[in-house]
Amino acid sequence: MKSDLQLQRDVIDELCFEPSVDAAEIGVSAVNGVVTLSGFVKSYAEKIAADKAARRVEGVKAIAEEIKVRYPSEPKTADCEIAKRILDILAWDVTVPNDRIRVKVEHGWVTLTGTVDWFFQSDAARKAAAKIHGVVHITNLIEIRERPTAPDIRERIMAAIKRASDEDASSITVRTNHGIVELGGHVKEWRTRQLAERAAWGALGVTRVEDNIAIEP
Repeated sequence: MKSDLQLQRDVIDELCFEPSVDAAEIGVSAVNGVVTLSGFVKSYAEKIAADKAARRVEGVKAIAEEIKVRYPSEPKTADCEIAKRILDILAWDVTVPNDRIRVKVEHGWVTLTGTVDWFFQSDAARKAAAKIHGVVHITNLIEIRERPTAPDIRERIMAAIKRASDEDASSITVRTNHGIVELGGHVKEWRTRQLAERAAWGALGVTRVEDNIAIEP
C-alpha cells in the first residue's frame, strides 16, 4: 500500500504528464488515499482534465476537488455570448438532442436543463459547454426520461467487468431508486470500480450513480 507521500508524488507526476493541465498551478495533498486538488486553472475543461488525471493514479480512493477557474487578464466574455456559443456547439454535436436542452448563463455560471433519453447525451452536453471560453462552472440539471432496473444494470456491470478483467464482480451490489443507482460491495482494483460505475451510467434512465464500492486493501 502506498504511503501518503508516494501517492502525492504519483498524482503530481500524472498531472505533469497530462498535456492539457498546467501542473505548476495545482496543489496536491494526500491523506489515507484521499487526494485534495487545489489551486487555479485557466478553463473549466482544464479543471476536469486535472480531476481525471488524478483518478488514473493507483491508490487514489477519493478526490476532494478545490480547484478554481481563473482566466487571464483579458476582456471577460459576456454571458449572452457564452450562451450563444454553447447553443452553437450543441447544434453541431450529433450526440446531443439540442432541441430538448435549455441553457442559462449568469456571471459565467452555466445551467443546463431539459430532458434526454440517455446519460451520455446529458454528459455530452456538459462536456460541450465546458469547451467554451468564459465558463467558470456548470450545473447540469438535464433529466433522463426512463428509469433503470437493478437486474439490468447488474447484468451490464458483470458483462463489462468480464470483458475487461478477470476479477469476479459477484461482490458488487446494485440498488435503484427513481433513476438513482447505488453501487456497493467491494473489488480488488480501482479500475474495476471505474468499470462498474461506467457500466451503470450506460444504462437507460440513469440520472445519478452513487459509487460506494470499496477497494480491498
